[in-house]
Amino acid sequence: YLMRTTYQPAAIQDHLLQPFKITYYSHSRSLITAMFQDEASEAEGFPSCWRQEKSTVAASAQTSEVITYDAEAQTMEKETVAVQTDEEPEKPFKLVVDNSKELREFLLRVEPMVSAALERNLESHAFDGYEVHWEERTTAVSCLHTLTEESLNYEFQCTGLAWNCSGSVLAVSYGRYDHQDWCSHKSLLCTWNLDRRGLDCSRADTSIDVSSCLMCVAFHPNLPALIAGGTFNGEVCVWNVGAESDPLQSSSGFTELGHKEPISKVSWTQDGNSSSGSGRKNRFHLLSLGTDGKVLLWEHSSERRQLRLVKGFRLLAESIPRSVRISKARGEAVIGGTCLSFSHEDKNLFVVGSENGSVLKCSLLAHTVASVDENTAEAAFRSPITFAFQPHQGPVYCTACSPFHRNLFLTCGTDATARIYSLLDTCPILLMEPGVGYLFSVCWSPSRPLVFAVGTGDGHVLIYDLKSSHIKPSVSLEASLEGPIYTTEFNSKRHQLLASGDASGVVKVWRLSTELVTQVGNEKDQLHTLAQETMSTATL
Repeated sequence: YLMRTTYQPAAIQDHLLQPFKITYYSHSRSLITAMFQDEASEAEGFPSCWRQEKSTVAASAQTSEVITYDAEAQTMEKETVAVQTDEEPEKPFKLVVDNSKELREFLLRVEPMVSAALERNLESHAFDGYEVHWEERTTAVSCLHTLTEESLNYEFQCTGLAWNCSGSVLAVSYGRYDHQDWCSHKSLLCTWNLDRRGLDCSRADTSIDVSSCLMCVAFHPNLPALIAGGTFNGEVCVWNVGAESDPLQSSSGFTELGHKEPISKVSWTQDGNSSSGSGRKNRFHLLSLGTDGKVLLWEHSSERRQLRLVKGFRLLAESIPRSVRISKARGEAVIGGTCLSFSHEDKNLFVVGSENGSVLKCSLLAHTVASVDENTAEAAFRSPITFAFQPHQGPVYCTACSPFHRNLFLTCGTDATARIYSLLDTCPILLMEPGVGYLFSVCWSPSRPLVFAVGTGDGHVLIYDLKSSHIKPSVSLEASLEGPIYTTEFNSKRHQLLASGDASGVVKVWRLSTELVTQVGNEKDQLHTLAQETMSTATL
């Protein structure tokens, strides 16, 4: 017999305990089936030997009662009312005449004592170099303001800075140095009043449109609203920033005797004949210097719209001694002027820096005729050069005469040097090499005779204190991340302020530390001694 065993699917794992079906096949193929019934066993359990039961207790909690109160409030009503007082008549000043015997005896008694005290004060040097500073003492240099004109969109460079005679307003000229041809840009002259309560650092208080790039700017020494500037196309303009309708007071226009190339510097100078009469006491002329080699003296009058040419000068290579002349410059060659600075003692004397590196001492009283074509209108032009100094090895970008020493002046240029010259010697008496590339600006401190600032090509303002070191700057300010510092300017009225302008048109106003502003000892004598010692060493 053949036997086949089959299991129920639900009972495979327990087939040993489950009933099963057996089918027998007989030879005659008869099927005999024997069936068994299913049987289920009960589940067995055992307790855990490691798990413990957790006991729980039901509890309730209640917060303290929140007490609230209702109350009424009443607002106050305010009303603004304008009142006006009666104008009181001005009382005239009257000098009281007192001829009493008591007053005469008192004056006779105290006059000898007062006169003796005044005489002793005149001979005393206790307060030499001392100035009263009402500002707080500061130990570090900080940036007070960052000024930008948002309408320019950082497309113009800061070409000039000037503080007005009160020290509260800063003027900025905007232009470009990368011209290839005649300038067609529309630039701006902007001013910011730092005393204004609502000062907007991104928008100028006054903005004047200029027909071409404005390359330099200078405030009038006595009139705080009058400002002069020179354009890239050779025009000299004078504006009144206080006038709302038409700020342009006068201009030189484009005349045959005027500038034919960019104006690099304008400066106000007192009339040489101002001492001869009371009517001319505060009269000033305007001097302009151009890259065409012309130095022109203009007369400004508020009644006329046109500047009147008073004198004309021409910078020629033939006026420079051959010992200090640039080798490639021919005698008839014109020297393009880049910067100038007037002496603080002699109002007719000024120093000029040039494109070829020459440093020249000039005078408005010079009478030497410049050798130009006699058939031209410039035949009456004179040569202002009276002395020449050892030149720079590249263009000179800035000159600055010392306000504390009649003979010393600063220069800087593309040869990466800042130099101190004396008007009495051809060679520089002191030479500084910061090692930061081109130097574009120098200016003396108005309060410290031994301190000056330098604007560098890598965006720094270096402040030197010759009392501490002749080589290393005392302070290095990171004034720009966008390019060179083209101009720097101290505030002659507020000595703690220094302004700097960069290649992206951003102007920063710095507050200097008290140490850089306040004199210690008699620094004028130290500067004089420094000049004498260095000159003696150079002579030896």
